[in-house]
Amino acid sequence: MSASQTASENTAGSGGSSTAPDLKTMVTWRGEGADRLEQVRLLVNGARIKAYGRIIAAATDTHEAFSASYELVTNDSGVTKRLSLHLVRASGETQMAITRDGEHNWLVQTTDGTQRSDFNGAEDIDLALSPMFNALPIRRHGLHRDGGEIDVPVVYLYLPSGNVEPATLHYTPTADGIDVVSPIVTSSMTVDDNGFVIDYAGLATRV
Repeated sequence: MSASQTASENTAGSGGSSTAPDLKTMVTWRGEGADRLEQVRLLVNGARIKAYGRIIAAATDTHEAFSASYELVTNDSGVTKRLSLHLVRASGETQMAITRDGEHNWLVQTTDGTQRSDFNGAEDIDLALSPMFNALPIRRHGLHRDGGEIDVPVVYLYLPSGNVEPATLHYTPTADGIDVVSPIVTSSMTVDDNGFVIDYAGLATRV
């Protein structure tokens, strides 16, 4: 098998999160080069994650000021089941819900209507500007331990627009951390023993 794998090829053999410890904690990240904070309450039971978080960002040259509160739930294998998001901007508020059904399809519900898609086989949601959501594929595929290079299809939620599109993240574990290529950045990150981001170069640092 080649060094670069798809997420579906790597899931069965990674064993990355099967022995993950239980965890209850609060984590905060400060934006790099921007006035932005993300804080999340994490409840981790094996591979299962419940996360209650909020991102607060001041306006920049590329986006307006916004606040995004979210609730994330995965199943016992670490695959995302549901994301609820409350997005607040000067123009108003938006409520969103993204859920994955038993047939591996995603239902995206917004005030503008409902979208149903398999999003190219995605098992994860990635929230733009959030270090936290990287932990989903990192933990499930053991990238913080001995996992290999991998392409991860995701349901990508852009902030602050609220647009939802299919995307692919590329992760490459290295001796110094994990390199990542996403729709908005090419960077590198360091993670802790549980697979949660410590430093995401150019994006955010844990405080």
